[in-house]
Amino acid sequence: MTPSRSPTDSEFGLGGSVWTQDAERGQDVAKRVQTGSIGINHYQLDPAAPFGGVKASGIGRELGPEGLGAYFQLQSIYEAVAAAGVTPPRAPAG
Repeated sequence: MTPSRSPTDSEFGLGGSVWTQDAERGQDVAKRVQTGSIGINHYQLDPAAPFGGVKASGIGRELGPEGLGAYFQLQSIYEAVAAAGVTPPRAPAG
């Protein structure tokens, strides 16, 4: 791999860290680095948080609610409700 001038030049993006004494600058840099996860002055994964990379480091997420998304199929259900004394229609028995 050729050395990058900036972290966003990399073709990979699994994780990273920013080390600084300036908390505000650390937040600013972390928001611009394209990775699936990033730490500021440390790097410790949280099993309740989604984990995964971007770019050539992977597609999708594991762990957390986002990691479960691939196992769900969403469905919208609309139901008539009685309003102002009107009874909703019933489907024929059969």
